[in-house]
Amino acid sequence: MQEIEYKRYEEIGNWDFSDIKYTLEQDSSWSFYNEIAKYSNENSLILDLGTGGGEKVLSQMPDAGMVIATDFSPKMIETANKNKKKFPNKNIKFVTMNNLDIKFPDNLFDIVTARHTIIDAMQIYNCLSDNGVLIVEGVDKYDCWELKQLFNRGQSFNDKISISQKDFNDIKNARFSEVNLQEIVQYEYYKTENDLLALLLKTPILDDFSELDTSKNIHRNKIEECLFNQYVNEHTTEKGIELKRILYGIVAKK
Repeated sequence: MQEIEYKRYEEIGNWDFSDIKYTLEQDSSWSFYNEIAKYSNENSLILDLGTGGGEKVLSQMPDAGMVIATDFSPKMIETANKNKKKFPNKNIKFVTMNNLDIKFPDNLFDIVTARHTIIDAMQIYNCLSDNGVLIVEGVDKYDCWELKQLFNRGQSFNDKISISQKDFNDIKNARFSEVNLQEIVQYEYYKTENDLLALLLKTPILDDFSELDTSKNIHRNKIEECLFNQYVNEHTTEKGIELKRILYGIVAKK
């Protein structure tokens, strides 16, 4: 699975969604970067896992002593270093590293952050200093559920337990002393069909949606097109094409 993701993210090369036009409404007040701000200060050493092209960490990470931001895709890190030129005052260093093979000494970081990426809770526990904090935001099993049901597939579609529950269990089992889980419900309204399509082509919401080749599988592409159009027709509102997102946030203290 990691090999497939590696190839995908190397091809994408960035995690910039600024060209996709949508509005966002959120039921929950939980905010990933607000949580980081609660626990960080000007002296904090932060490890950010799965940073992609650095778009979020550069623009939204609170100021700290140092942020080391990692991604397992060299192409993403290349993009991140290019993006960094727009933020010359940010004390952020980008490093190529696999989340599941953390290459830092034990008891080093004050905070470890992970947004929309896989984690190894035990490795994170080891590299956190005493009283260190892990902050996670993830995409849960029931994210975009109506869309996944229509296509009969998608990210975590057949998982027996939710991603949030798995992460929660793994973090508890890694001996964190306090673990708090928060469900986050969002409604995204996409301005046009092309905006929604751009999201699906860039993210793993629907498995292999971006890998369809019309020259090789015309029949399947026709089915995919019909299903996409059906979703658009059934979920178009005055605000745009609605997509219900189910995310989760976790704050865990060592």
